[in-house]
Amino acid sequence: MFAVLASLLASPASHAFAPSAAADAARCEVWDRELSFAQSVADHDTEAFASHLHPFAVFGVSRPNPQRGQGEILEAWAGLIAGRQTRLWWYPEHVHAGGDAGIVSSSGPALYQDVASGQYRLGRFSSVWQRGADGVWRVVFDDGLAPQPADPAKVEAFHRGRVGACPPA
Repeated sequence: MFAVLASLLASPASHAFAPSAAADAARCEVWDRELSFAQSVADHDTEAFASHLHPFAVFGVSRPNPQRGQGEILEAWAGLIAGRQTRLWWYPEHVHAGGDAGIVSSSGPALYQDVASGQYRLGRFSSVWQRGADGVWRVVFDDGLAPQPADPAKVEAFHRGRVGACPPA
């Protein structure tokens, strides 16, 4: 047993992971779903936002007191969805399916704009999606990095970086 493990650790390149066709299809489905999730906030559409949440989702998973369940998340996100004080945009940059094509991770940049001042901040998000029994992808876990002030060049780079179609793996 030790010899097998040692050989795997000694030559990781020889055991590269090649995603299956199902995993690649799942990756692209989540890419599209992530774009749809972001659009729900851009459109200030609470119902559409809620449709992307797993009923038992956890947001802020790296924090001591995350939001648990759809109700808490909707309450915590109400202001962002409404866009009254802060506007939020994001898009996927990396989407990966593992060995189980029913679980996929996504991550990318997130741009916040203070409505009163017009100032921008740039952060990052990371989400884990699960395909439900009904075939619909929903966010199970979500978190992000605290946004930092963004100058006009970073804001422009954010907008230029958005890719609408799922890129090849």
